[in-house]
Amino acid sequence: MLLKASLLLISLFLLSPVPVLAEEPDWNDYRAVLNHVKPGNKNDVKLMLVDYPAIKADGSLDKAYQALAAFDPKRLASREERLAFYINAYNILALKTVADHWPVDSIKDVGSLLKPVWDKPAGQLGGKDVTLGKVEHNILRPMGEPRIHLAIVCASVSCPDLRNEPYQADKLDAQLDDQALRFLNNSGKGLSVGHDRIEVSKIFDWFEKDFAAGGGVESFIRRYKPDLPALKIDAAINYDWSVNGTP
Repeated sequence: MLLKASLLLISLFLLSPVPVLAEEPDWNDYRAVLNHVKPGNKNDVKLMLVDYPAIKADGSLDKAYQALAAFDPKRLASREERLAFYINAYNILALKTVADHWPVDSIKDVGSLLKPVWDKPAGQLGGKDVTLGKVEHNILRPMGEPRIHLAIVCASVSCPDLRNEPYQADKLDAQLDDQALRFLNNSGKGLSVGHDRIEVSKIFDWFEKDFAAGGGVESFIRRYKPDLPALKIDAAINYDWSVNGTP
């Protein structure tokens, strides 16, 4: 009887599906890309400028993309792992979109009136073709984290800046808070206090409903900038779509 019970337990163990351990990608190739992102100024806006010729010439971007495309997103277990992965994925695919068409004045020039760049295939994730629009609107936004809008970078001057490090699940919350603060401290594209109003990026207008769960745009902004004067907040800073590459 004991032998039969032991054999039954062994059989059940062998037939049970083996759990897949959660795993984030190795972002070392992406780190090599980010080594070519440096502080600079373009069109009178302070930003992190990308040396697109360099990331094309040394192969770092191609390696980062190949590593990204080879990774199976099903291995991601937690919400933080998925957020970090898809934020990095969006940023790599945006860089690739510009680099593949370099030189280009704006990422929007890659698309057309009938088919904007956001709707054109940007690469593969999990073995499937994806667009930048799909990563942003179908994957990231439904996860309910408004700070993604200050972390994904559409390769333009007025976009939030690329960090000098990949996003990682174990420090994602701190990274996103830091991104929000950096963006709001940049008067050229994030927030500027005027005489009778506070001007902020049009991002807060375009994605206003994504900030509603946390009390709305104004509540979000004042959480990071508690000393702002009691002025009307207006999403009126001009959005510069010039590419975030070195002049």
